Amino acid sequence: MNTERIIRIVAGALVLASLAVGVRASPIFVSRDFLWLTAFIGLNLFQSGWTRFCPLEKILVHLGVPCSMNPSR
Repeated sequence: MNTERIIRIVAGALVLASLAVGVRASPIFVSRDFLWLTAFIGLNLFQSGWTRFCPLEKILVHLGVPCSMNPSR
C-alpha cells in the first residue's frame, strides 16, 4: 500500500467518524463540535491538492511507506 491510498483511507475514516459523532440524528451523537474536524479534514484535503503538501504524507514517508508520486522518496 502506498501513501496516497493510506491518506484516502485515513481521511475517509475520519470524516465518517466525525460525522457519526457530530450529527444529532446519529445514535452515537456526542457533540456538534466534531463537525469542525470534518471541516478541517476537507480544508486540509483542498490545500494539499492545491499546494501538494500533506503532513500525513510526510509522516508516512518518514515511517518508510512507499510514496505514490515518487517511489525513490
